[in-house]
Amino acid sequence: MKKIKKVVLEKLQKIIDFNYNSFFSRNILFITTALTLLFNSSMLRYFTVKNYFEIKPIVADIAIILFLSSFAYLFKPKKQITYFMTISIILTIICFVNSVYYTFYDSFASVSLLVTSLQAKDVGDAILKNILQVKDFVFLLQPAIIYFVYKNLKKNMYYIVEKVDYGKKKAIKTLIVSFVIFILFFSSLTGVELSRLNNQWNREFLVMKIGVYTYQLNDIIRSLEPRIHSFFGYDEVAKKITEYYNTREFNLKKNKYTNIFKGKNIITIHAESIQSFTMDLKFHDQELTPNLNRIASEGMNFTNFYAQVGVGTSSDSEFTLNTSLLPVSTGTVFVSYWDREFVTIPKLLKDHNYYSFSMHGNTGAFWNRITMHREMGYDRFYHKADFVIDEEIGLGLSDKSFFRQAVPIIKEIDEKHENFYGTMITLTNHTPFDEIEAYGNFPVDMEIEIINDEGRKEIVTVPYMEETRLGNYLKAVHYADAAIGQFISEMDEAGLLDNTVIVIYGDHDARLPRRDYVRLYNYDPYTDSVLSSEHEDYIPVDYYTYEINRKVPFIIWTKDGSIRGTANEVMGMYDVLPTLGNMFGFYSPYQLGNDIFSVKDNVVVFPNGNWLTNKIYYNNQKEEYLLLKEDVISQEYLDRYIKHAQDLLEISNNIVIFDYIKRQKETELLMQEYERR
Repeated sequence: MKKIKKVVLEKLQKIIDFNYNSFFSRNILFITTALTLLFNSSMLRYFTVKNYFEIKPIVADIAIILFLSSFAYLFKPKKQITYFMTISIILTIICFVNSVYYTFYDSFASVSLLVTSLQAKDVGDAILKNILQVKDFVFLLQPAIIYFVYKNLKKNMYYIVEKVDYGKKKAIKTLIVSFVIFILFFSSLTGVELSRLNNQWNREFLVMKIGVYTYQLNDIIRSLEPRIHSFFGYDEVAKKITEYYNTREFNLKKNKYTNIFKGKNIITIHAESIQSFTMDLKFHDQELTPNLNRIASEGMNFTNFYAQVGVGTSSDSEFTLNTSLLPVSTGTVFVSYWDREFVTIPKLLKDHNYYSFSMHGNTGAFWNRITMHREMGYDRFYHKADFVIDEEIGLGLSDKSFFRQAVPIIKEIDEKHENFYGTMITLTNHTPFDEIEAYGNFPVDMEIEIINDEGRKEIVTVPYMEETRLGNYLKAVHYADAAIGQFISEMDEAGLLDNTVIVIYGDHDARLPRRDYVRLYNYDPYTDSVLSSEHEDYIPVDYYTYEINRKVPFIIWTKDGSIRGTANEVMGMYDVLPTLGNMFGFYSPYQLGNDIFSVKDNVVVFPNGNWLTNKIYYNNQKEEYLLLKEDVISQEYLDRYIKHAQDLLEISNNIVIFDYIKRQKETELLMQEYERR
């Protein structure tokens, strides 16, 4: 014990006697790089999760920066700038990309998105016009500062006059310091924090607690793990998945909607970025979405329906709707896991002699649809190359032209096949919502009565939502609504609605900033401004208001009105397959959702770990919840649904990553072959 105490005292004495002036003068570029990289990571947290003074992420960032910077000592002084610039650019890109990504998704990017980021060339305008902000360019100062410092050092003959530290010993010492800091950091983490680090899907929490650099390093490791585990960890995962499905109750009860549509055609309209709140809006006593409102009143309207998308946005909705599985925790199924086998609606309907097709006015390569739609069982995917591009709005063919050209194709399909299942993916209502003239002349302003200078009453028009991003979005929604109305009308004229069920769903919310909704709900027309938060009529738009408001339409409609009503139970995209399956007579043994008419107190689990019931919205990041009803929520209720959400995410993720469905089929075939012998 005395020896240990002596060694510690000697080390402390060395630290005290350390020549700091000499160290700073010989490591100017090293110190500048470390401090500016730490500044960048702190600014990222300041712009996003707001905990820039938290000690843990600062310690973690320092450890990563020291670890990476230590290798600079292996280079001779004049060559160190190349290495410092390299790590500066890499870590600056990490901060820049995550800042931009957080603006759009309220989350942080994954390294597995490097592949899907290639899609950005098709939505470049959306990024430039709607996402990039001045704050994002703050991070770009870091490499510029490094280069500026280097040029000044070189100009002042620093590399000739001063001795600059370098060599293996210096590198090893710095590495040891970084490892010691890492050990101290990890020893300070709680069990919850370590669990979140392992699960990875709660990205906001991770950046808050471990910093962006450690998060990104952990993300790289987690992104590689599935590829490794898919070869070595399958047996354990398969056991858990099998036990889950064997013990879970799926509420497969018959109800008044069972087989109601058996033998009928299905057309699903994938309504790009349409949110439910738009159906409640009027301007000048004109409904913003008259067609959707009419269809909802004539059919079955699901008023609490939520998309469950991750980074794959539209593609995640297509995947979840057709499989009743959730998006993966890293990357997207359409791009990263297209070669897996899934039980899908097109495949299930093929057993009932259905022909399946999908249509989209964008390029087939976008989100790898041209490949993934085939893998999901669609017999044909019609994309941009199959249409005459006579009117482009935004990313591709306008919805009105798309629907107009689609009807004759559907007519031909109907004549050749007994039944069909078609998915129509709309496009015009896609961010950046800047094709204002193309959307048509729908005003989103307001008329008010005032007393003019002459003392007379006068009607004047005030801007309200005009020339705002949300206002432009509303104009785009009005266009999309008109296109859907046109499509249904033309389908009717072609005689295609008599035996067809129309299903309309919003694929995800519009991802507009919270401040846009503040103006929508708190506009003062007499001052053309937003009400003060202290005003008695002010409606706050906090995190929960925003999340709850992200619900999207889901409507089932038939021409003969054979289904009509309102379903208020909370419902997610993964509940679509079981609900339609009950109506059309198909079932997936791997579905994670429920037939919404056979379940009470349903739960919607989101890919970030948040979940929603009729009673509460649970924020997994902050481990808190909002009561939606005046009710007492027990700890048992919370624990049950927290576990349910974690199980669902884990099971769904493993089914995809380990290609469980395909392997199960192979195992069953081997068993059958063995029994025959």
